[in-house]
Amino acid sequence: MGLNPRMVSLCCIMVLTTMFLTTYAQTCSNYAFASNAVFSACNDLPVLNSFLHYTYNPSSQTLAIAYRHTNFDSSKWVAWGINPTSQGMAGSQALVVFQQSDGSMRVYTSPITGYSTQLAEGDLSFPVSDLSATYSNNEIIIFATLGLQNGTGPTMNQVWQEGQLSGNVPTPHATSGDNIRSMGTLNVLSGQSGSAGGASGTSSKTKKRNIHGVLNAISWGIMMPLGAIIARYLRVFQSADPAWFYLHVTCQTSAYIIGVAGWATGIRLGSQSPGIQFTTHRIIGIILFCVATLQVVALLVRPKKEHKHRIFWNIYHHSLGYTIIILGIINIFKGFDILNPEKKWERAYTGIIVILAIIAAILEVYTWFVVLRRKKAANAEKMTNGNGYGNNGTNGHLSI
Repeated sequence: MGLNPRMVSLCCIMVLTTMFLTTYAQTCSNYAFASNAVFSACNDLPVLNSFLHYTYNPSSQTLAIAYRHTNFDSSKWVAWGINPTSQGMAGSQALVVFQQSDGSMRVYTSPITGYSTQLAEGDLSFPVSDLSATYSNNEIIIFATLGLQNGTGPTMNQVWQEGQLSGNVPTPHATSGDNIRSMGTLNVLSGQSGSAGGASGTSSKTKKRNIHGVLNAISWGIMMPLGAIIARYLRVFQSADPAWFYLHVTCQTSAYIIGVAGWATGIRLGSQSPGIQFTTHRIIGIILFCVATLQVVALLVRPKKEHKHRIFWNIYHHSLGYTIIILGIINIFKGFDILNPEKKWERAYTGIIVILAIIAAILEVYTWFVVLRRKKAANAEKMTNGNGYGNNGTNGHLSI
């Protein structure tokens, strides 16, 4: 039995229409609450699938809110809050909700005094009434009325967040990607919302992060491996001696200087972002700086080739060099996870590393070929000159 073309077309139209309506319904202005609640304004928050609906009453200085969080599952907690004193999480007066292990909803207030918080329950700096929450169709909503008689508003700092649960206890949220962008300002009179710190502040910090990433990728991630390739493989060409040494030193010294600039930028960013801790990335960066500095200092005490301790210096130099390269590459990929740039940048860097690795592999094979050939030639010459097959011997015996 053949398919009716009209039925196929109708089905396609219905599917496309459903997809369109579903997408369209994700904007706050077209949302209808199951309780028929109505709010005078709403904002589509930029990250974490979140929306804020609210009505501000200037005469009573109260703010009725409904905070919606979509794509929610029962392993998470979500929160929305106002920070009366500053931007960011520390100092926020938050409303927290999650589904407990028995299936019931727990919604409560939590004053956040620091970044290492488990969202303990407590009174806020302003009164809260009509606090409740609903959960259905992977969407959770917090309803509340906030009393802003203490001078909060009409422009205020808002934060919103999500994290994982451990049993019935909230655990710290992620400190990368959208979880560190979930803050902004809200004017309850004009209905306008904006990024925390304004566009210029956000742009400035983003620019510093990008500079930090670029400097470190070029120095630790590209120039350091390139310098090691120069030292290991160019020396096999006799015509490249001593040019390979000066190329190696120039490349590694430049990489160290650029890398220190990138490292210092990262330390500066950390001091400007209290509470946002990328512990592993930071520790690796500090170790990398210390090891690289030891490597540079070692150049000042480099013994001559014929010195009896030169072999120990070589072992030290090579060990630290390969450690720097490995730590540098690992930390750059950690940085990609933190910055979360377009995938093309991570792919481009991965491509560069793969190309360097292929070049090193080819040169490694060629180097062993040259070394073994020279060793064989040296042994042959030794046999010829040492066993009397040349002009100094007779019938294969040395002349006495």
